[in-house]
Amino acid sequence: MISTIIVGGLILGVIYSLVALGYSLVYGILKFINFAHGDVYMVGAFVGLYIASTFTASPWILIPLTAVVTGLLGFLIEKLAYKPLRHASRLNSMITAIAVGTILQGVVLKTAGPQTRGFPSLFPEGSINLGFVQISLMQLWLLVIVAVLLAVLYWLVMKTNFGISMRAASENINQLNLVGINSNQVISLTFVIGAALGGVAGVLAGSYFTAIFPYMGATGGIKAFVAAIIGGIGNLPGAVVGGLIMGISEVVFAAYFPSYRDAVAFLLLILILLYRPQGLFGEKGEERV
Repeated sequence: MISTIIVGGLILGVIYSLVALGYSLVYGILKFINFAHGDVYMVGAFVGLYIASTFTASPWILIPLTAVVTGLLGFLIEKLAYKPLRHASRLNSMITAIAVGTILQGVVLKTAGPQTRGFPSLFPEGSINLGFVQISLMQLWLLVIVAVLLAVLYWLVMKTNFGISMRAASENINQLNLVGINSNQVISLTFVIGAALGGVAGVLAGSYFTAIFPYMGATGGIKAFVAAIIGGIGNLPGAVVGGLIMGISEVVFAAYFPSYRDAVAFLLLILILLYRPQGLFGEKGEERV
């Protein structure tokens, strides 16, 4: 029983991790929270449903196509909504992010309707008994896909010139242009990567729960944001660990208090803000008087 709950929490946790990475990628460079990111996750689920019902339900085609579409959406959001406000106050950027999320939600409500939609299962049925736990083939494939995505992201950030530029931008973005690096390009590609990961998370969530709805970006986005806070906003490994903590905590809490399943996110947020506001892997900022 406990092992089954833990596996379910891991699956939910890796989905939250993908969304939380989008929050941390953007915050690490621009130091603001992209509150529209949860709705990009929701749009990814509906894009995946459209592709599955119109073209193909093969995950090896559907997932990359969804990543491309949501990556392009992230690029457009950054160029049209955030770039003009790059030197404005953070309050202006936050309000804009909330407005962008509301627009995305409104577009999906207008085109797809408010009702819950069924989502096809993209992976084969069946299960594997590992002795101490039984895991379904779908769960196994989800873990493998997320592990591959995390490995690719690690390679991109740590082993490529673009990754060096991203890390430099997180230290001081104003210095990039002085050394010949196009900061606008770095920011745009960061939004593309974050949005693509969010879109893939939406597809994986839809396939796992076999249902999607236009308001899933609000609940899922808040929980992924809490996961990013737990790990330390802006810290990529922290976002992954925070997502796992969030997912396992939610499933364990739901097993004993099902009516208060969503409350665990706010409980964890309160605890982390009280006892370690910089997050598990974050560093304390300097206080300025």
